[in-house]
Order: sequence, then structure tokens, then C-alpha cells
Amino acid sequence: MNDPSEEGAAPRKELAEHPSGDNEAEKRRQYVAANRDRIRELNRLWRSEHLDRARELNRDSMRRAAARRHREAEVRARGRERAKRWRVEHPERRREYQQRWAAENREKVREYYNRYYEAHRDEVNARAAAKRDADPERTKQITRQWAERNKERRAELQRNRRSDTEIYQSELEANAAARRLKRSLSRAGLPPKLLHATTAAERRANEREADSYFTDPSRPEHLRQFTVFAESLTEHMLKNGARMHEFAEAYVSSRARTGLPSVPVEDVVYARAVEIVAERMHRVDLLTGRDVAAAVRSTKAEVARVARQMHFDNLVKTVVAHAQRNGVRLGVDAEMENRARARRGNPSLPIEALITQFAMHEVIERSVKNSVPVEDARTAARIVRLHIAVSLGPRRIVVDDQDRRLSLG
Repeated sequence: MNDPSEEGAAPRKELAEHPSGDNEAEKRRQYVAANRDRIRELNRLWRSEHLDRARELNRDSMRRAAARRHREAEVRARGRERAKRWRVEHPERRREYQQRWAAENREKVREYYNRYYEAHRDEVNARAAAKRDADPERTKQITRQWAERNKERRAELQRNRRSDTEIYQSELEANAAARRLKRSLSRAGLPPKLLHATTAAERRANEREADSYFTDPSRPEHLRQFTVFAESLTEHMLKNGARMHEFAEAYVSSRARTGLPSVPVEDVVYARAVEIVAERMHRVDLLTGRDVAAAVRSTKAEVARVARQMHFDNLVKTVVAHAQRNGVRLGVDAEMENRARARRGNPSLPIEALITQFAMHEVIERSVKNSVPVEDARTAARIVRLHIAVSLGPRRIVVDDQDRRLSLG
């Protein structure tokens, strides 16, 4: 056997004969850099001659690399889990550390924030707006406090804004227009223009609701159903209103006979009309209770308008017919009225005006429903007066001549 001293001397001799590891690595890098093409060609030849061995070595290398990545990932995961547990267990120390780091590195914090803001401007603004909208009262309080603390800053900002000639001129013109409008309304006896000031949060909420309304894919069909339903309900009530009221009155009477609570006839009429129209339509699945109520309100308004117009037309026709049937008597009454007015020293009135007045009075007194709105009565009187003036044109000339002769005699 070899002497232990000899075995130990061999490594020392080898170390003495060979340069250090750093020198070897440097020489190897230099050799590789100088002989890249030759090394690549040798590797290609060796791989072509030992393909199976090359594939085996490649698989071993891939397995070692995958195992290394797996170990590193596990180490990082354990580190993250450990740091997470520490943050949960020591929230105060974590907060103190963050505050201390932020205080010591204000420039870095500002740089990080500016860089993030430039890359995510829209997201940051959206989050800030949502935070302000969530608590508008607190936002107003913070705004007022900032304004109190920064009065000089606000004044400076206003001066900078007004230093722009175009902006300053536009503000002057807007203020002058507002004052002119206020004076015009005051001279006309009208109240000042009312402006409802809305906050940015309210405007954003309105915009979100508008976007939600107009971007709803079912909105066109919804509007179509509502339009068809409202028009059909109005048409049905105009065509079958009397029959619907008869049915409703009979239904209310039957409820009273059986001891059930009374319900308004109008409610029964429109409830039955809504049921009939809904059964006739192909689709009403998108209509809501508010839609039905709106359709009923519009139908009631249209039915009332049509009824008022019919009443007005009947009044005009009745008064005109009454004036034509009793033209002689009404004409004599009008002449006597003018003579009486002349004796009292009052000016005479046109014959057609007096005939219209007498005819309107007689017709309204004889009518069962004599409740005629003042506006309708005045409009009807003007129309009737035109009819009478046209029909009594020649006779009016004769009457005027007679009055003139009587006054001269």
C-alpha cells in the first residue's frame, strides 16, 4: 500500500503544478470565444455519432433543471407563506415598517406612484371617482377643509386661469348674458331661471344610468311593446269607452249587492281594458308595472282630451244651430239691448256679439252638463260669432241703416 504521506503529497503536487480555478475559467472563456465555430462543429459531429447518448444527457439536464426550478419555486412559496403569516400576525409592525420606509424614501414613492399613474391613468381615476361617489358627504367635507387650508393656492389658481385672455373674455360674456336674462325675466314678470346644481358624483351616476339604459340590447323591443300597448289601449278606450263603463258599473253594483268593498268605476274600466289589450298582443314580456301605469295615464289624458274636444264641437254646433233657428228673436233682443245701452250712455255692441252672448247663455242653461271650461266657452264664442257674422252680413247692414235713421229722426 502507498504511504499516507505519499497519498497526501499527490494532491499538493497537482495543486502546485496547475493554476487556480479562476485562471482556468478565464482561459476556458477565452478559448470558447476564440473557437465558437469549431466547438459548434465538434458538438454537432459528436451528437450525430452519439445521438442516443446526447438525447439521454439532454433528458437528464432537463430533469435536473425542472427539479431545480421546482425546488426554487417551493422555496419562494414557503417564503411568501411565511411572510404572509408574519404580516397577519404583526399588522402594527408591518404598518410601522411601511410608514417608516415611505418616510425614508419619499422620492422613490413619488417616482413609483407617477410611473404607475402614467401606465394606469384611467384605472386610477376610476377608482378615485368610485371612492368619492361612495361617500359624497365625506368628499364634500374634505373639499371644504382643503379650500380652507389653501386659500392662497386657490386664489393663485384663479389668477392663473383668468390670465388667459380667451377664458377671461368668455367668462365675462357668460356673466353679462346671465344678467341680461335675469333683467328680461324680471321686466316680463317671470321668475328667475332655476338652475339645479349637480355634483360630479351625480353627473357620473346619471351617465351610468343613461349608458345602462341606451346600451340595453332589449331596449328597442321594450319600447316597441310599450308603444304598441299604449296605442292599442288608447284606441280600445276611444272605441269602447261607453261599453266598458257600463260593464264596470254593473260589476261595482254586483260587488255592492254581495257585500264586497266598493271599488272606483274608473279603476275597473282600465283594469279590464289592460287585460283585454294584453291578451290581444303577441308579446308583453318586457312590460313592467310602471309601463302599464304610464300607458294608462296617457290613455286617460287622451280620452279626456277627445271628450273635451267632442263636447266643444257639440257646443259650437248647438249654439250656431240655436242662433240660426232663433235669429229673428235674438236679433230683436240684440237691438233692444243696444238701445238700452244707448239710453244709459254706454257704447253699442256689435249685433253678432250680442246674439252670440244670448245664444250661448240659453244653450248652456238648457244643457244637462252645463260645466263648460272658461277657455272653451271663450273659444266657442269667438267661433260662433264668426258664423253669425257671416250669416247676418246683409241683415246687419239693413239694421245699421235703420238705427242710423232712428238716431237722426
